[in-house]
Amino acid sequence: MRTIRIFPHLMKTILKSLALLFREGKGQSLAEFAVITAMMATFIATAIPKYSDVMEVGKGNKSIQELDKLLVQAKNFYEETATLEGRGRLPGQDKFNMGVGGYTNIVDLFDDLELFTAFDNETIGGKWISVFGTDHSDATMPSGSFFEDDTVTADGVGYSDGGKKYCENCAEGRATGAVDWLRLFTGEVINSPYQDGHYIYVVIPGSDTGDDVKSPKICVADAENPKYLFKYIDL
Repeated sequence: MRTIRIFPHLMKTILKSLALLFREGKGQSLAEFAVITAMMATFIATAIPKYSDVMEVGKGNKSIQELDKLLVQAKNFYEETATLEGRGRLPGQDKFNMGVGGYTNIVDLFDDLELFTAFDNETIGGKWISVFGTDHSDATMPSGSFFEDDTVTADGVGYSDGGKKYCENCAEGRATGAVDWLRLFTGEVINSPYQDGHYIYVVIPGSDTGDDVKSPKICVADAENPKYLFKYIDL
């Protein structure tokens, strides 16, 4: 925060110096005045972007901290369900081997992240799930984004008439991802520091059993620029 305050103090110092120059000078010429004006314009043009850069770096660091909080709670949820259900799962997962969002493997996820630089990417955005829900009044989704809400898969065997796989031998009382996240944060949401930010996530399903078991994996991101503002954990 001290770095951010440098600009106003420096600006004040320069203005005082210029005022002193005009008081002490003996009839500055129009050319001299023009030179001083040009120097001021150059300073302002240079300092303001740097000031803005400092602000953006601060927002980026804040967003990464919030993503870390999401991962900590996701890990807590995984450990809690492992104790209660015998196999850990992540927020929004109906079962450890069922995903959340539109990815089934890490390669596709990271390939898309390379191209996912803004919230309004329809092709990629539609594969991601809103952490606290797309219509939560305290964590609004940016207009023009395409994120989805997680849903609970119906219990059953086989596939529905619409071709969606039923959830077989799944835990009772499971909830949507948004409900899981809100419970983890005791009903409070966390917001991105960016105007167009919104926290989103996907879960890569786990697989296999015994010595070959593969745990689910989670990736959380800030919709402001998921290419750079994301965190991933392999449990």
